[in-house]
Amino acid sequence: MAEYIAPIKDMQFVLKHVVGLDQVNTLPGHEEMTEDVVDAILEEAGKLATEVLSPLNATGDRNPSKWKDGAVTTPPGFKDAYWQYVNAGWGNILSPTKFGGQGLPHLMATPVEEMWGSANLAFKLCPMLTQGAIEAIEYVGPEALRAKFLPNMISGKWTGTMNLTEPQAGSDLSLVRTKATPQADGTFRLKGQKIFITYGEHDYTENIIHLVLARIDGAPEGVKGISLFVVPKFNVKADGSIGDRNDVKCVSIEHKLGIHASPTAVMAYGEKDGAVGYLVGEANRGLEYMFIMMNAARLSVGLEGVAVAERAYQRALGWSRERLQGRPAGGGAKTAPIVQHPDVKRMLLTMKSITEASRALAYWTSAILDRAREHPDEDERKRSQAMVDFLIPIVKGWSTENGIDVASLGVQVHGGMGFIEETGAAQHLRDARITTIYEGTTGIQANDLVGRKIGREQGVTALAILAEVDKVAAELGASSDANLKDIGSGLAAAAARSKEAVQWIAKSFGTNPAAVAAGSVYVLKLLGITLGGWMLGRSALIATKQLAAGQGDAAFLKGKVLTARFYADHILAQAPSLSAAAIKGGDSVLAVEEAYL
Repeated sequence: MAEYIAPIKDMQFVLKHVVGLDQVNTLPGHEEMTEDVVDAILEEAGKLATEVLSPLNATGDRNPSKWKDGAVTTPPGFKDAYWQYVNAGWGNILSPTKFGGQGLPHLMATPVEEMWGSANLAFKLCPMLTQGAIEAIEYVGPEALRAKFLPNMISGKWTGTMNLTEPQAGSDLSLVRTKATPQADGTFRLKGQKIFITYGEHDYTENIIHLVLARIDGAPEGVKGISLFVVPKFNVKADGSIGDRNDVKCVSIEHKLGIHASPTAVMAYGEKDGAVGYLVGEANRGLEYMFIMMNAARLSVGLEGVAVAERAYQRALGWSRERLQGRPAGGGAKTAPIVQHPDVKRMLLTMKSITEASRALAYWTSAILDRAREHPDEDERKRSQAMVDFLIPIVKGWSTENGIDVASLGVQVHGGMGFIEETGAAQHLRDARITTIYEGTTGIQANDLVGRKIGREQGVTALAILAEVDKVAAELGASSDANLKDIGSGLAAAAARSKEAVQWIAKSFGTNPAAVAAGSVYVLKLLGITLGGWMLGRSALIATKQLAAGQGDAAFLKGKVLTARFYADHILAQAPSLSAAAIKGGDSVLAVEEAYL
């Protein structure tokens, strides 16, 4: 199977029946997001993904972006694909209508973004970061800055970037050294270097709008002295037209393991008089503002894990149906497609089940994000925001780890041919590898989860969500259907282990934070598989009811039930070991001194 085909049927099922489209389209401004509109959007996005973006995926991998004399040339076909994407209106679906966007809910944008990531992950990164830059300027930029930059960014005429990292300042942004000197006209002049800047230079658009962290002269040390600036590649005149070249340039791009088509730039600011920059919001609050972009990016990167997993699964499934090899255990005497071999089927079901669980959890998080931003009741907005804050590190960390695992299984299903580049399976694994690293590693997500999201609030949000998991587990367990009973049993056990871990963190975070941190990744994975199981359990309940009523595609619905049953038996079954490692494993980590490593 060469090209990606969007899993529209599963996307529709999750949106309409599992995560609450009917609640999102009652929010102010989203009343027209009916099921028919959703179907039309998914169908059109699927066409662009399959017909335009997917064929370029291997092309971009084999012909990476190239740098010469400060300019970057993207792979053949990518610039044309970008403008097909822009001209079809896909670049502005989330943006506010005030500046020319379509203002769709996050829930609707999420499956569309998944399609872009599955079809061509390297391509998808440019619009993802542009959207993050748009949101930062929209939420905290002064009106003049919004008017100057947002219309052209939202239209796709210009793109955006996020500039945090420096050679000495990776995850520790207190070490940022880029300087910003105030000017008499209210602008600033920036000098410094940034690294790992995705699409920091390219040939898609006439201008690139960089959001840059820097220190104003005399600012406090550490993170409390960091400010956020808009720095355009080309200065922008008062009428919005392009002016002279700003003092910013790309001095090189990285040679990477994967996402070869995406140029990862080293950016130099102010090699001459200083790059002209505009302060976003208040001075010394840059890190706070940048996290507007960062949280959006983390949710998007979590979705990349789903996207790569889906593409890897489709390729592996197609191969397994075509590859004739051996006779399956308990089968006939004839050579059969390898999909009939029990272990290959186990691998495929692992890929399918955790991909669908990750998808549903990411979509549900997007639905809650819409409620946090748009619900008319302030208390509901606050409650929903607390849930989003809790869920984002799980979606980012767990889904991307799943993406790597699924892509690795995809190589394994192919056997020796998976190790050969021409099958395409290896590219998915190479592309997936970055997703657990950028926008905060899995360890950083896990520390955020156990610290800010569980420890500091004593597990209130986590336990409230797990109480909802218990309700679904009880409903499943009360069923007379054997599959549902089994799913309910597995889900109840995983929820119990999750509550045990959350309560231990709430109790231990203040007295033994190092032990909590040592087990934090296990907690993240435990909560991920539990909440993913909750999503699949809900799916199984709904599918069973629809089957009984004679509704929908019977084969698809039966597959939803059996996939959830497999997940309960094989994935939720891991909960006890993850809980034990989280609670008891920290001491053995801390007991090992550096000299023993």
